[in-house]
Amino acid sequence: MSRTKPGRSYNSRIIRNIVFKYFLSLIVFFCIFIFLVIMLWSFCSKITWHPNNPLYIILIYIREYILIFIGLPLIVGGIFITYHFMARPLWYLDEVIMASEKLVNPGTGQIILPADMKNVQDRMNLLRETALRNASLAKEAEQRKNDLIIYLAHDLKTPLTSVIGYLTLLRDERQISEELQEKYLSISLGKAERLEELVNEFFEITRFNLSSITLQYSNTNLTRLFEQLVFEFRPMFLEKGLECKLEAAPGLVLKCDVDKIQRVFDNILRNAVFYSFEDSIINIQVLQDEKEVTVKFINQGDTIPDEKLGRIFEQFYRLDTSRSSQSGGAGLGLAIAKEIVELHNGTITAKSADEVIEFNVRLPVL
Repeated sequence: MSRTKPGRSYNSRIIRNIVFKYFLSLIVFFCIFIFLVIMLWSFCSKITWHPNNPLYIILIYIREYILIFIGLPLIVGGIFITYHFMARPLWYLDEVIMASEKLVNPGTGQIILPADMKNVQDRMNLLRETALRNASLAKEAEQRKNDLIIYLAHDLKTPLTSVIGYLTLLRDERQISEELQEKYLSISLGKAERLEELVNEFFEITRFNLSSITLQYSNTNLTRLFEQLVFEFRPMFLEKGLECKLEAAPGLVLKCDVDKIQRVFDNILRNAVFYSFEDSIINIQVLQDEKEVTVKFINQGDTIPDEKLGRIFEQFYRLDTSRSSQSGGAGLGLAIAKEIVELHNGTITAKSADEVIEFNVRLPVL
């Protein structure tokens, strides 16, 4: 069964309304005119006229040419009514043209059209709101692109300057000791590795946000995944004197994209290490019921204010901007984690109180 397009339905409704009013106006005009003629004829017939009365002479003349005097007003009235209703669509068109100027102008109010065009008015207001919203999104996207350039320039400049500086010292200072040479080379290598990490993270925003991601589902042993993750993070734990406690039943299985989910947990755990107090404990709790798997990351650190907690999953957002050139990433880790979790139809949330930070990841059991 074919369906009529909404725009065509609105147009048909307006046309039917105009045609209905046109014929109704003609009928009303003819009825009123005929009624007035009958009333005038009845009134004149009740008066005794004298042949010398000038008005009587005029009435006699009108009676002789009654068809002209009745037909001419009817024709003129019909022409006037027809012109009025034929001009109305053009008037509507002028109204629509003027209203269209407001579609992309945020400084104007709501579009107001004649009552006959209420449906068109509502549709144009909806289009206007959509256009303004799209313009706002485009502006935000442009701002994000500018932020990306700013962060790229800022974050790459610091380690690159260090690499150039220490390599210049190695080139110019030929008499420095082997121990100092080793130190400079070690620092340069560390800064170069930092540069590589930053470049890889900036590529992530393209891979995870600007292109479509296809999930490759497979049955994943979550317990084993977290055991491996904790083992890989051991050097980072030792550096800050942290202890990581894993609470997970053996053999927990979840159907998911293992590589991307591992990236989620890696990002959250790395964030927990960065913002944990030294010599504290990080707890990882993995819970499962019939509907979902819940993973909790709990660490001890400075309480995150609510205004910052609400932005923690935004791209390029850092809780501590002083970490930008020494530790932490480009502010993409948690944004990428959120996008991956939502692709799995899950949720990720964060809360903080009394120097305790907790991240909750909920993934549905397929």
